[in-house]
Amino acid sequence: MSEPILKIDNLRTSFRIKDDYYAAVDGVSLSVNKNELLAIVGESGCGKSALAFSIMNLHSRAKIEGDILFKGQNITNLPINKLNKLRGKDMGMIFQDPLTALNPLMVIGEQIGEILLIHGTQSAEKRKTKVIELLNKVGIPRPEHVFNQFPHELSGGMRQRVVIAMAIANNPELLIADEPTTALDVTIQSQILDLIKDLKEESGAGVILITHDLGVVAEMADRVAVMYAGQIVEIADVYTLFENPLHPYTRSLLNSVPTTEEQSTLHVIQGVVPALQNLPREGCRFGARIPWIPDSAHEKNPELHEVSPGHFVRCTCYKDFHFPDGDKEGKQHVIS
Repeated sequence: MSEPILKIDNLRTSFRIKDDYYAAVDGVSLSVNKNELLAIVGESGCGKSALAFSIMNLHSRAKIEGDILFKGQNITNLPINKLNKLRGKDMGMIFQDPLTALNPLMVIGEQIGEILLIHGTQSAEKRKTKVIELLNKVGIPRPEHVFNQFPHELSGGMRQRVVIAMAIANNPELLIADEPTTALDVTIQSQILDLIKDLKEESGAGVILITHDLGVVAEMADRVAVMYAGQIVEIADVYTLFENPLHPYTRSLLNSVPTTEEQSTLHVIQGVVPALQNLPREGCRFGARIPWIPDSAHEKNPELHEVSPGHFVRCTCYKDFHFPDGDKEGKQHVIS
């Protein structure tokens, strides 16, 4: 197998709160291959966006440790001038909130054109032609008119498409999509996800998709990483993860999804993701939310274990896991 387009080794991203640093991303290791879509799932506050911003080095006040290798080059401490040559060209990112990602004082054509200008397209005429092509590609009607509009004049779906156009303007080899369909209606969600999928297949880019929607994951992902409290707790190919989820958190997420099957109760994950200052110093970080599993079942310092080829699980507590009485048990998560 060829070298991954992105390889992350023991990444730790810490933020200062008062006098101490607390890790929002804690010891994450993963890779993304060319023409592969890696989905990262987990509740809000688990560190998914912090991980994405760390890869792009967009945290201005965070302390980042570990290695981020893009095409074999360690970019963790790359000088800003060299990093800027990668961002927007070889590495693109679709931000979660397009209204805050776009400059309210610049028309759409100028914003997309600026990406092209920075990375070598000097002719204003060529830039405008390329921008129109990009707006057409992402399905925006009347691109010549939208070219001269400001972000506030567009709908949420249109703004999201503009952000996608900016992210793909220079055909990046790595595309990070941070919850690209948040707050969009179902029809627009489907169109945007189809667009991301088509772009991956056309260009062979590696894609990281951050999402809460497990239905989207089942349809689009090649591999899935489940993230909780700053750590990857399970990672596997999409078929293995849905058919044989092992970590209690993964199983709880899957069993919390409503289905069309007749059921008496819907499993609810008790509690909330702990704040950075309150993360447990040892043991499974999900342990407090599954009190029916005894402390003795958890590893003192949980590590990722390869339970089958390509299937890694953190903590051996899954061997003793069961849903309490009244919750769904034995639910199958088969995907086609």
